[in-house]
Amino acid sequence: MAESSDLHFVEQRIYLIRGHKVMLSFHLAKLYGVEAKALIQAVKRNAERFPEDFLNLPRMSLKL
Repeated sequence: MAESSDLHFVEQRIYLIRGHKVMLSFHLAKLYGVEAKALIQAVKRNAERFPEDFLNLPRMSLKL
């Protein structure tokens, strides 16, 4: 039953933004049982292990 609730958790936290499927870092971190800061640091340290578009940090000057 836990598998079904994990799937529901993930499905409810995937957003479609400008044609891209996006999951926020704190939701992904919660899924893996770590803090968002630790997840982001791990991705930065091991960037070669992740797809190029895995982590996109927001820029402060967004044009709407």
